[in-house]
Amino acid sequence: MAFRIIRNRQDAEDVVQDVFVKMWSMGEKLDGYKDAGALAVTITRNNCIDMLRKMKYIDGNVSAYIVRDSGLSPSPHDQLEKNEISVSLTRIIDDLPSHYREIIKLREIDGLSYEEISQMTSININSLRVNLSRARRMIRDEYLKQTDERGKTERTS
Repeated sequence: MAFRIIRNRQDAEDVVQDVFVKMWSMGEKLDGYKDAGALAVTITRNNCIDMLRKMKYIDGNVSAYIVRDSGLSPSPHDQLEKNEISVSLTRIIDDLPSHYREIIKLREIDGLSYEEISQMTSININSLRVNLSRARRMIRDEYLKQTDERGKTERTS
């Protein structure tokens, strides 16, 4: 399951090893669960998602993906497109109102949890979720507006 999510054998093995260590350290607490297998699957899935979130962003560069041992490197066209998207998204995020920009960077770029952001910013979690939703919508709307404008320009050229 870890390999299906991460698509990298070495990283999947690391995740599974971490799961086994975590379950081993739970000791007798493990007896309190009805199905240890289901617990292992849940922990594995969550650890895979956490790993993907950490791998997704490099140095605050939104959309700069790591290509790991897949044997496939992006084509020059794909790389150029990713770079253009990255620059565009970075510019859009930088233009957000400061309170939205701060929480978007903490959540989406730094990968912090809602609880960590809530503690850092003194914003309650429900307000934080609402503000993140609004910030994401603003980013999406602006990005779609820009791509639509680019499409119109290319069609008229």
